Amino acid sequence: MKNWMLTIGLCFLTLGTIQGQSVIGKWKTIDDATGEAKSVVEIYEKSGKIYGKVADILRADHKKDICVKCEGADKNKPILGMVIINGLKKDGSEYSGGTILDPTNGKKYKCYIELESADKLKLRGYVGISIMGRTQYWTRVKN
Repeated sequence: MKNWMLTIGLCFLTLGTIQGQSVIGKWKTIDDATGEAKSVVEIYEKSGKIYGKVADILRADHKKDICVKCEGADKNKPILGMVIINGLKKDGSEYSGGTILDPTNGKKYKCYIELESADKLKLRGYVGISIMGRTQYWTRVKN
């Protein structure tokens, strides 16, 4: 009987831990083509929505890059410190309804994010419907 109680207790503890995990934090982005770490994006909450800004650029030769292909207020602004994820709202286990900016081509895409595990974030950017897009996996930066 004690073993069953312990097993049930561990199940609830595990479920609580999984549900208590958050997308908020710092995430390392990986280049699709090279597999090389590119940057660190800090995901944060503001007014009930999720945003992400470039907190660090990991390749020394790109630290001072500006967004020459961006439009509007982001045009010719430094990529370091730029908010690239805008206005995601929680919808079940994922966050959606916002956009992501790709500073390399200056384009904005619809996107959603969700935790694959405590240290792995799935991000999908797309045009129109999510089947017409690209998925990246980011890893959590340990403090």
